[in-house]
Amino acid sequence: MIQAKRRRSAGPIELNMGPLMDLVFLLLIFFIVTTTFVKETGIEVHRPSAKTAAKQEKSTILIGVSKEGTVYMENRVIDVRSVRANVEKALSESPEAGVIVVADKKSNTGTVVNVIDQCRLAGAKGVSIAAKLE
Repeated sequence: MIQAKRRRSAGPIELNMGPLMDLVFLLLIFFIVTTTFVKETGIEVHRPSAKTAAKQEKSTILIGVSKEGTVYMENRVIDVRSVRANVEKALSESPEAGVIVVADKKSNTGTVVNVIDQCRLAGAKGVSIAAKLE
């Protein structure tokens, strides 16, 4: 008779964590790359209210105007004269984007109109003023 030999394990079974960690890092990279980031103006403003305010769904370029007349874009202070160049740069990255001017309700109307004018001169097709819905 032939006897079958039994194999005995030399020690405890080990679980290789390398492939699992690779998968976790690949998922992390995937979510980081596919995330869309919300751009902020860099200033807290008190927007005026309007009954006809509507939410814009497509990508937008945000420009903030404080009650003192300071202009903000992408969390930094910019001069009114450089609004056009900044909007042109943003439009080169996203040509279909609209511009939203987030102006404080106590801001100077002349500054807001100047910002809107500079946005239109930069080639922005849709320039809106942000308002909160009543």
